[in-house]
Amino acid sequence: MTQAPATDAVQKERSMILQKEMIADHYKQLEHVAETGRKVVYTFVPGNLNELIRCFDNLLPVHPEINALQNGMRKRTGKFILDAEKQGHSEDVCTYVKADIGMLRAGNIGPAGTKLPNPDLLLLSYTGCFTFMKWFELLREEYKAPVAMLHTPYQGDGTISDHMRNYMVKQLREEVIPKLEQISGQKFDIDKLREMLARSREAENDLVAVLESAKHRPSPIDAYFGGVYYIGPIFSAFRGTAGAVEYYRALREEVEARVAAGKGPITPDGELKEEKYRLVVEGPPNWTSFREFWKMFYDEGAVVVASSYSKVGGLYDQGFRHDPEHPLETLADYCFGCYTNLNLPSRVALLSKYVQEFHADAFLINSIKSCNSFSAGQLLILREVEERTGIAGGFIESDLVDPRYFSGANIKNRLESYFQMIMQKSKGAA
Repeated sequence: MTQAPATDAVQKERSMILQKEMIADHYKQLEHVAETGRKVVYTFVPGNLNELIRCFDNLLPVHPEINALQNGMRKRTGKFILDAEKQGHSEDVCTYVKADIGMLRAGNIGPAGTKLPNPDLLLLSYTGCFTFMKWFELLREEYKAPVAMLHTPYQGDGTISDHMRNYMVKQLREEVIPKLEQISGQKFDIDKLREMLARSREAENDLVAVLESAKHRPSPIDAYFGGVYYIGPIFSAFRGTAGAVEYYRALREEVEARVAAGKGPITPDGELKEEKYRLVVEGPPNWTSFREFWKMFYDEGAVVVASSYSKVGGLYDQGFRHDPEHPLETLADYCFGCYTNLNLPSRVALLSKYVQEFHADAFLINSIKSCNSFSAGQLLILREVEERTGIAGGFIESDLVDPRYFSGANIKNRLESYFQMIMQKSKGAA
């Protein structure tokens, strides 16, 4: 995912300004590909091969789900989704898909207000979400573009074998890299890939330091709502670039300064002064009412100290780093480790670990109506995490970018009741 949502009301620090400039420059480059002769690769956030794409100088990545969430922030996706449904797409289909198809049919004007270029290649690095495959089938029909698929074996038993890794590397060598060479007109340079991976590793170290900072009291960050800003560059078009290294260095410095000063996270209405509840959250956020949704938490003094969504593009906090010494193997391992490619026991273990290590007193699931990759099994996850950690879980429901499935009053009532229960349990324990 997940690039930073657009909201001018958020208090701007240097890292936010850097990210805004990076995103604006990227869309500007996409706008002018006809003049520059650059080629465009559409791909997804989880398991994306950004370093491999960008080691070809004239290739630019586009992430359809980021376009959908950015349009959701701008209140545009409701009409796109209705238009897609009129064309025969079911109400139960992922709303990212319908928002993308609706945008395409409306002229393919992207979140920046300029027309997005058609893909020269659809690069599908499948990581646990079956919808991605169907999505690219639809885009192949629309754009008549070639497809390169990198199939990532599911971690059914929670482990990665040498056989699985070798299977991935073979695909990279025989399927993906030849397609990238063909559309770019350039030969693959493994040394350039190593340089990109080294920059990725540097940025990943700083991102992990930022995420781990939430173990402090008060937490200097919100790892769910604020976290979508932090993960934007590294999960999307900028991992492996010098810009990403600069961004994460600046972000880490800002967060470490907040820790030293004993400050809480920044919200759209300024700094949170009092941390009352520490939460771990499972599931993506709602984008069409993102600020309203966030406000329901910080108005109650609730801070998310860890979330599964901030791991959808990589489990860096669990030790993974891109390894320049083994460039193709490390790309495979990255894909294996994305959150949506983990089985339910692995997800339960990870979320329980977050509750314990970040000293959370609440565990909340935001169940997304149209996202099977996250929502399947969430009630089981809730009960298992409750049993392992001893804390009471909460459950709310919304959707990604369909405004019809965000009931602000209902969610607010459920959250207020949940926080009251947490408060009463805390008083009882004291």
